[in-house]
Amino acid sequence: MDDYKIIITVSGADRFGIVSGISTVLAQHKVNIEDIKQTLMQGHFVMFMLCDIKEASLNFKDLKNALIEEGNRLEVEVWVQKKGIFEKMHTV
Repeated sequence: MDDYKIIITVSGADRFGIVSGISTVLAQHKVNIEDIKQTLMQGHFVMFMLCDIKEASLNFKDLKNALIEEGNRLEVEVWVQKKGIFEKMHTV
């Protein structure tokens, strides 16, 4: 069910520990990573994650804030959206 799906986007200068830092926050709060894509574009790191928050120990807002806080620590931008909203924003 899409009600429990979120899309996480991470973007910034490539550096060690980005995937680990974001994944650790997700694991700590019982969020399942269902799909992950990452790439480097001229030294710029970009990652997309599809996650299931059905069993999460935090509500959406608190999880989003925890991920943004980790992004700040890692010096990357983090966006977290519910999958349904993400899809509507990206439909032509």
